Amino acid sequence: MNGRRVKYSTMLLLLVGSGLALLAATQPWFTVRLTDTANHTTTIGVAGSVAAPALTALALAGVALTAALAIAGPVFRIMLALLGVLLGVSVLISAITALSDAVRASSSAITTATGVAGDASIRRLVHAVEVQFWPWPAVVAGVLVILASAAVVVFSRVWPGPSRKYQTRFAGEDGRPAEDVFADAAAPGAAHEPYDHDAPADADADADAAADGAAADTDGADADAGRTPPDEPRPATLDRDAAIDSWDELTRGDDPTR
Repeated sequence: MNGRRVKYSTMLLLLVGSGLALLAATQPWFTVRLTDTANHTTTIGVAGSVAAPALTALALAGVALTAALAIAGPVFRIMLALLGVLLGVSVLISAITALSDAVRASSSAITTATGVAGDASIRRLVHAVEVQFWPWPAVVAGVLVILASAAVVVFSRVWPGPSRKYQTRFAGEDGRPAEDVFADAAAPGAAHEPYDHDAPADADADADAAADGAAADTDGADADAGRTPPDEPRPATLDRDAAIDSWDELTRGDDPTR
């Protein structure tokens, strides 16, 4: 089974479900016809965002969830998938609740149009309610989100890992985390040069003598460097420091020639 194909198919299914729920929320769900005793508008259109107020937020959360799944690791991926199941169930409940009692779902729109409030009063005003097409796509959207999220849980192991651009920039060349690379480097015998036990003792003695001679030459050079002839000109470093001090005095507004 191609893990990359499964990943993109699941994300596409989740995105389609969330987009379908968002589209359904912007469309008319019910057409309410009032009785002849009402002295106001006799026909009221109720949009999905009014009949199911939480649907828009749930759909946007599903879109954001799809984007997060694209870069999530294995553990975080399962947590997001469980959240997606919860979102799908919420979308399904919102749509089914509105369909089961269209008058109650339309009560806010009726109150806005007529000024009549209260469940009993509103029901006396309603003559008939016509259910439109768009509540059913919202139900389908909830089912798609649930199925896509469940597929993430089932097929999470075959998903490819996130891109290397989301890894730490201190990772090793083989993609391992930096702490693993440092641990391997600090392991005993990992980066130590082998000691040549067959080297002759005379070579060690010659090396020690050469080191002693170099140390003696260094001490002599340091002693000579400590004695500066009286007629030797002042080093250029001091002239540069004096120039820097003069510039600092000018910056402060002082005259360095005084």
